Amino acid sequence: MSSQFSDLGINIEIKQSLKELQITVPTDIQKKCIPVVLNKKEDLVALAKTGTGKTAAFGLPLLQLIKTESSVVQAVILAPTRELAQQIHANLISYAKHSPAISIAAVCGGIPIKPQIERLKEDTHIVIATPGRLVDLVKREAIDIKKLKYLVLDEADEMVTALKEDLDTIIEDIPKSRRTLLFTATMSGAIKQLVQNYMSKHVVHVEADMSTVGHQGIDHKYVVVEPIEKLDVLMHFLNTKEGQRGIIFCKTKAAVNKLAKKLAINKFSSGALHGSLSQGIRDRIMGQFREGHVDILVATDLAARGIDVKELGYVINYHLPDTYDAYVHRSGRTARAGEKGLSLTILQKEEVAEVFDFEKELGISFSKYQKADAQSIEENNTLLWAKKIFKTKPNREVSEEFITKIRTIFHHLTKDELVEKILANHIAQTTSLPIKPEEPKRKKNQKGNS
Repeated sequence: MSSQFSDLGINIEIKQSLKELQITVPTDIQKKCIPVVLNKKEDLVALAKTGTGKTAAFGLPLLQLIKTESSVVQAVILAPTRELAQQIHANLISYAKHSPAISIAAVCGGIPIKPQIERLKEDTHIVIATPGRLVDLVKREAIDIKKLKYLVLDEADEMVTALKEDLDTIIEDIPKSRRTLLFTATMSGAIKQLVQNYMSKHVVHVEADMSTVGHQGIDHKYVVVEPIEKLDVLMHFLNTKEGQRGIIFCKTKAAVNKLAKKLAINKFSSGALHGSLSQGIRDRIMGQFREGHVDILVATDLAARGIDVKELGYVINYHLPDTYDAYVHRSGRTARAGEKGLSLTILQKEEVAEVFDFEKELGISFSKYQKADAQSIEENNTLLWAKKIFKTKPNREVSEEFITKIRTIFHHLTKDELVEKILANHIAQTTSLPIKPEEPKRKKNQKGNS
């Protein structure tokens, strides 16, 4: 099976690494890109959805093209977020396991710059960077990219919108003779402008099977809610997916914080991720999510770039994204590596018409998710209340004397009786769930009894 990579021109050292990684069959985008990068001289524009194997599509041929006898930086790979840059770095290191002469470094914002400056004093062939940090290093003259041969723009559609100024600065500082390899999930107007402004006139265009790859395995659904029930519907859904991992997308950092706090109050295993958090906190939350210690990630679009977690069961659009591109990137977090996944969008009535625009533009089909009825939601909220009680730590400041008084009140009840009474009290105070009336107890000396 690995001979298929041989057919693309991949050398024996890299093939050995791929074999150990159990990567045996090239994806569609890899089959189309690798021969172009290896054998042609033109720039490349590759259109492929997330999760299609883009990193190997540019990473494998780049590793093979590096001239290890030279000590200069020959390739720069730009990514919009540190998380994505780290993911690319880890992948390239694994691909180059049997090519030890190739030196690869990652330089990203959000962490101290001095260790990165020290690292770049060593011979370095490939640098994976976020644009802002690379600009900073160039200004400090800590990195020389004037002899660059290859520039890779990964998730380019995100960079041109969010990080355009830094990108312009970098492109101005590198040789015009370099080859630019641009990878994007969508061909927006901004991407077309970038291609026109910064890439050669003779550009090879490559496109993965966009009709299936990238949406393959994803079940696109929507549910219509009233504003007042939105959180309750979400929590009911999350309870049905207990034990699975997923990402909930919100439009703003404030919305991420607010929702994450509400989920935490209701004892969901969740964490928040957005750009205003310190890099240390972001790394810790991502580590917990990747390792399965946290099941739910509440995130903004940009913060979630680079999250490549297998077995991600679902993605939830708590707010409808502003662009088609954003929906592609969000939904592409699930159903990776041939798995199945669900992309659920929570809508208000006035937003339903927009679903048809997304269907038409992206070539996908949405089906309606059946919203839980009022009683199911109330029952779910009561279960969450019970979980909160179960997970509540005892208050050690309460005096033993007072605890004894409370115990005296309940001492004659069995555990089952106590649970029934607490539940009945909670339901009476907070919900409209039907309560079976308690039959009055007969007195022992009532007439007719001996």
